[in-house]
Amino acid sequence: MLYALLCYHDEDVVTSWSKAEDDAVLAKRRRVQQGMIDQGRMGPAVRLVPTSAATTIRVSGNEQIVLDGPFAETKEQLLGFYMVDCDSLDEVIEFAKRLKEGESVTFEIRPIRIFEKGVLSGKETLAS
Repeated sequence: MLYALLCYHDEDVVTSWSKAEDDAVLAKRRRVQQGMIDQGRMGPAVRLVPTSAATTIRVSGNEQIVLDGPFAETKEQLLGFYMVDCDSLDEVIEFAKRLKEGESVTFEIRPIRIFEKGVLSGKETLAS
């Protein structure tokens, strides 16, 4: 079954990390992911750009309103996600525990049901 591990963290904390601190976190996570990669069970890992670059579309009556910024003011923000193929919830929980070891990140685990496969393949984009 496919699962998403939604990564929540205090964006101010994460953006205050030095390049070395950030690189260390990502290197540790890559080591944990390697087993899933080797088994062909690791999907994309995505880091979202800061919430200051977010755009939100809300509905007010019959009007669609476009707003700058994230949809909610919270202490923790959704900063990225991982997709993995695991045989059970217990397996993905163990993977998430290893992934977050030594970090204060919060992972929310959600089963995924793909309803549109999409057409992007190996395409990397970076918002400007």
